[in-house]
Amino acid sequence: MPYADLDYQLTEEQKAMRDMVRRFGAEVVRPAGIELDNLADPAEVIAKGSSLWDVFRKFRKLGLHKRGFSKYFGGMLEDLDPMSGYLITEELGYADAGLTISLGVSGMPFAYCQLSPNPKLQALARAYVEDEEANLIGCWGITEPDHGSDWGLGGEDPKCAPSLRGVLKGDRYIINGQKSAWVSNGTIATHSTLHVGLDHARGMMGQGIAICPLDLPGISRGKPLDKIGQRPLNQGEIFCEEVELPQEYMIIPDYAKFIGAGGRGGQPPMSGMAVMFGGLAKAALDEALRYARERIQGGVPIFEHKNIKLKLFEMMMQVEAARSFARRMYLYNAESGAASMLHSMMGKWLSTETAFKVASEAIQIFGGNGLSKEYAIEKIFRDARAGMIEDGVNESLALAVADQM
Repeated sequence: MPYADLDYQLTEEQKAMRDMVRRFGAEVVRPAGIELDNLADPAEVIAKGSSLWDVFRKFRKLGLHKRGFSKYFGGMLEDLDPMSGYLITEELGYADAGLTISLGVSGMPFAYCQLSPNPKLQALARAYVEDEEANLIGCWGITEPDHGSDWGLGGEDPKCAPSLRGVLKGDRYIINGQKSAWVSNGTIATHSTLHVGLDHARGMMGQGIAICPLDLPGISRGKPLDKIGQRPLNQGEIFCEEVELPQEYMIIPDYAKFIGAGGRGGQPPMSGMAVMFGGLAKAALDEALRYARERIQGGVPIFEHKNIKLKLFEMMMQVEAARSFARRMYLYNAESGAASMLHSMMGKWLSTETAFKVASEAIQIFGGNGLSKEYAIEKIFRDARAGMIEDGVNESLALAVADQM
């Protein structure tokens, strides 16, 4: 678009990475996202031959799935500077929010495998890095039917303890319980980053994090979730009944110590959400600006009407503010050695609220056409709305931040 990008100090390598991901987003991710969004049955999204699998395979052939992995495991973590990581996430969010989440969560269990000294799990991390056919897919098994936004806010209150529980018997954990229909990649994943309650008396601090192969006896799945936004993102339930998980697959047996040591590897999940939805907010602005220059009313492009110009000005100011905060927060988390959960939560709140408000204003600029599936803004609006709920509803995040103030 014609307005300036303020990242003027980008290196040639960073520009090349941004431009490569931008092309991938425009040529592969955005068209696939629109196609998948239009499918009436979410089971069709994950069916064999669906364009979802083309996105996964092309993403991996570009090597983008390697960015959270150390060179020791075949990854590119040491070679990818924080700014490049930020640009990749923002460009993917610009293209399609739901697919970006799906692609990101896909590597989560295997990235955790890097923390284990167990040769089997280390081999699993390497296998994921080498997998360009999307045979290995991860999911984040955290949310439960009775635990959503309170997951990170419950502390040591036993009333907020995980419902899915594990009991150590000999050299195996016996796991029983359920993860809710909101597990991203839940019905297509081969492995899960599974949050398991191990000490009920310690509430959320008594949980552990396991790498769980989802072909173990006793594991079953629900059907893909049907929802209004981020429809290309597969989500669904996971049920565990007397599942026997080898003890060494419990990567983090003491969550409280893990968090106390700053153990999320630098970027809390909400940090990426802030960057991604900053990208989606920019996409909504660009769609509105493009349409305002093309749509003729009163004999002139509607961009020439003062009320539209003022609306676009406010939208641009909001988008740039959200993107700037997300960038600053993301780079701090990556480079300071002391990631700020507080600023990550604020960033997630700001970017998702901005994306929704700007997409709503864009629909107003489109008028009746903004309600039609013929235009991408209708989908962007629905995708942005979902962002205000996932990874903690924004009101809960705001209260958590206010408590820390």
